[in-house]
Amino acid sequence: MAVNRRELLIGGALAGLGLAGVSPGRAGEAPAEPERKQAVLKISSQEGAIPGKDLNEKLDKMEKWGIEGLEIGGAVGREKSLPEALKDRKIKVSAVCMGSLGGRLVSPDNAAREKAAEELKRHLTAAGEVGSTGCIYVPCFNGEQDRNDQEVRKLLAESETGKDLAKVIGYRNAEIRKIAVDMLGPIGEHALKCNTRVLLEPLNRGEAWFLRQVGDAAAIARDCKNMGVCVMGDFYHMGIEEPSNMGAFIAGGQWLHHVHLASRSRVMPGQDKEDEANYLSGFRGLKHIGYQDFCSFECGCRGNKDEGIPKAVAFLREMWEKATI
Repeated sequence: MAVNRRELLIGGALAGLGLAGVSPGRAGEAPAEPERKQAVLKISSQEGAIPGKDLNEKLDKMEKWGIEGLEIGGAVGREKSLPEALKDRKIKVSAVCMGSLGGRLVSPDNAAREKAAEELKRHLTAAGEVGSTGCIYVPCFNGEQDRNDQEVRKLLAESETGKDLAKVIGYRNAEIRKIAVDMLGPIGEHALKCNTRVLLEPLNRGEAWFLRQVGDAAAIARDCKNMGVCVMGDFYHMGIEEPSNMGAFIAGGQWLHHVHLASRSRVMPGQDKEDEANYLSGFRGLKHIGYQDFCSFECGCRGNKDEGIPKAVAFLREMWEKATI
């Protein structure tokens, strides 16, 4: 299937801005222009998405189905047991899906921020020990950061339909962004020492009022000035917030180091009728930037998982082959 004109224009414009395919630099330095690599499709899955009575049974099924990465809910406490479980297998740890720190890293309270920073560093240290791509981090879910902010609470209380959401976002976004950059820069340097990274995850408006597009996350990562702070994209959230999956991944560019896989109804890829168009678009974007990291299932499954998951793997590989650029 040919690239449509709209996505061709989006891709060309973003490439012209230098947002696609540049390589990491050292802490505090601008990344240098890289040699473009050929993109690869490495399928991963969250541990809970795979059926099985224990980790070994899950890993057996993953290897049988051609899944190469394991996304875990946390590495702290598993620094020894997880590498031991994987030592004779082809499967590697992809990302650590740790979520947020309750909005505390971007809290107005400095003591709360510092405590959250130390907690995130602890997770990053453990992630590095298990060989993870990085720790997925959401700066602020809906309802977290605004709990102690009387002005925001007032606006939300007065809104019956969410019409004042733009006022809330305008009131807090600039302040939260500055705090995020200030806090994440040193944390990113710690991540680099641990051979891993922070992965900022944009969500959709129903889950987060701050950070909802991949390009915005990439701009924050850029301003942190080290490659210990990077980003990820999620097909489910992108389907709500992004005008183009291809454009979103190109905007992520050098900072994109993890992808979540799901249909628009948050089931396995290939189980919704619009999935082919969505994945062709997204995979073209990944190929454009020479993507090298994991794409991981974060979704449910209609029907029997032992049948649905291998079908999803086959669907993804078919879409990858069709996604020409």
